[in-house]
Amino acid sequence: MFFHRKGDVLYISIGSPKEAISKEVNDDILVRVQPETEEIVGFTILNFVERFSDLKKEQFVPIKAQFESIEDNTT
Repeated sequence: MFFHRKGDVLYISIGSPKEAISKEVNDDILVRVQPETEEIVGFTILNFVERFSDLKKEQFVPIKAQFESIEDNTT
């Protein structure tokens, strides 16, 4: 995990950082996926401090997560 303070961007990698493409899934939230496999390898959150400024400095989330890409099949 890396926070770019000047750019207000939080980068989160799942495992070691890998080459990936970014797909915007919500305003200012991007999922990083490997192009060949569509495996999710990380997340990027733009305007992080602006978005989460009301949170305490440290947060603990007691969950284990498994991520998979969700495609929009509404078209």
